[in-house]
Amino acid sequence: MPQQPAGWTARLSDWWGIDSGWERVPADPARAYRHDLWLGAVFVVVSLVGAELARSIGYFEDETAPTWLLYLLAAVGAAPLMWRRRFPLVVLSVVYLHFLVVGLTVPLVTILVPLQVVYFVALFSAVAWARDRQAMVLVVGAALLAMFGWLAWQFAVGAGIDGIIESMGLADEQPGLVDPGVAFTAYNLLINVAYFYGAVVAGQLMWHGARRREQLEAQAATIERQTAELQRQAVVTERLRIARELHDVVAHHVSVIGIQAAAARRMLAGDPAAAAEPLATIEGESREAVAQMRGLLGTLRGVEDVGPAGTAAAGRRAPEPGLADVPALADDAGLDVDVRVVAEPGAVDAVPAPVGLSLYRTAQEALSNVRKHSTARSARVVVRVDRRPARRDDPSADRFPHGFAEVEVLDDGRPRPGSTGTGLGLVGVRERVATHGGVADVGPRATGGYRVRVRLPLPEDRP
Repeated sequence: MPQQPAGWTARLSDWWGIDSGWERVPADPARAYRHDLWLGAVFVVVSLVGAELARSIGYFEDETAPTWLLYLLAAVGAAPLMWRRRFPLVVLSVVYLHFLVVGLTVPLVTILVPLQVVYFVALFSAVAWARDRQAMVLVVGAALLAMFGWLAWQFAVGAGIDGIIESMGLADEQPGLVDPGVAFTAYNLLINVAYFYGAVVAGQLMWHGARRREQLEAQAATIERQTAELQRQAVVTERLRIARELHDVVAHHVSVIGIQAAAARRMLAGDPAAAAEPLATIEGESREAVAQMRGLLGTLRGVEDVGPAGTAAAGRRAPEPGLADVPALADDAGLDVDVRVVAEPGAVDAVPAPVGLSLYRTAQEALSNVRKHSTARSARVVVRVDRRPARRDDPSADRFPHGFAEVEVLDDGRPRPGSTGTGLGLVGVRERVATHGGVADVGPRATGGYRVRVRLPLPEDRP
């Protein structure tokens, strides 16, 4: 069923935040309260200066109260602002009680401009910072009723509207279209409504803005946690994939070892010298299998909890692709791809299966990113295999002592608007690079476009 629109009481309650349960507190309470102390002190000084200036121009000429009392009442009216955010409702009550009491005894003090600003700031602060919204509505409502009640009492019991109009010389003439008494009443009502309504609405809007900012910050933190979790899951998934691939390669080596061991056993009886070749093959295959298993364990050591993803069935799989299959990616890339192979004859096929598979997946991921996230219509893929030992003065001699295999994907496009990816594919690329102890260069090019280059070390070339 369609949701019925909320009634006006529910909307009003939501506007005041009565049932929100959220409390607004300063981000740095100690600093905020210290600033309030300075603000209150400034208002006290300004109120004292304002009282003296008003006295100097004859504002208190008919006032019988002593001068020191005028100063005291002005200072006492401004001082509560020192605690406007620590106790907002208490400050509002004290300030408006001061207004009522002083307004009945020494009313000229309450009309001083600095104190008028103090009354506005106190009402604004109470609405903007009150933590108990129900109490805020009650206290603010009572303050507004008291203010407008005092205003009506002033008109009824004080000098009276007729007396005010007569003192202004408007009793016998009507300068405008509206009766002077009605105009005076409406004018004062308009000023007070704008004054109090402005303070309340401004405070409530600031409260709503603070609540929305905190909600957005909480949502951003949640999104950040979820993104980190997705990245962790992607890493786990990629590591499991690497584990399956290395499992296939290690199984191959073990099968070769078994076949060569059987051949050596048969040769030992008739021709022991001929058994040296299969035994050497067994030695090389076992060394390579151990090296691959060591890399696998190093990659998976950081995984704490694989969870249900580790129980997924492998199903039927075709033979894993290698470096020699990179040119075939051009047919499925969906764009114009120029593939270049820089290697001696047979060098690409001699690249170990784990290294070739990692480079193939790197090229596949890079071309997929070009198609999805770039404006480029073409790309270039360069495959390099260099079996030459690294020179001693080469900084990468320790990393690539027996040569390297490399794949590089270049494009000249720009990021496509609205197609930002998650970056999880590049996380998998870096995981593969870390598995083999290689290096990766991923990022925008200085001349435009994007580059993904991965170089992996080759093992020692054995007969």
